[in-house]
Amino acid sequence: MILLNKPYGVLCQFTGDGARPALKEFVDVPHVYPAGRLDTDSEGLVVLTADGALQARIAHPKHKLEKTYWVQVEGAPRPEQLDRLRSGVVLNDGPTLPAQAEVMSAPDLWPRDPPVRFRKTVPDAWLALTIA
Repeated sequence: MILLNKPYGVLCQFTGDGARPALKEFVDVPHVYPAGRLDTDSEGLVVLTADGALQARIAHPKHKLEKTYWVQVEGAPRPEQLDRLRSGVVLNDGPTLPAQAEVMSAPDLWPRDPPVRFRKTVPDAWLALTIA
């Protein structure tokens, strides 16, 4: 098992598309695969494993393993907006399941390239979203 802090802009797969870097540029270990995925524009912990049963236990929705994501949003979320996340929202590809959604303090994170955009006139907030 390998725990990788997947950088921003990296495909969460070993086969690249030629335009963006992929996991193979960071991990030179054969026969390991990500258990789940993070979008290219997301960053954070990815578990890589050669154990198919473990990979399924982590990634397959039937196991309902909770995963927590820290999300930076523009503005200060209102209670009714958090309640919508807690009830599930409709996205372009369909409805989401309910999430645990809490406002959190800004975490102390690693430097990011490119840096997270900061605007003096637009407040932001951090949320902890937990989904199963």
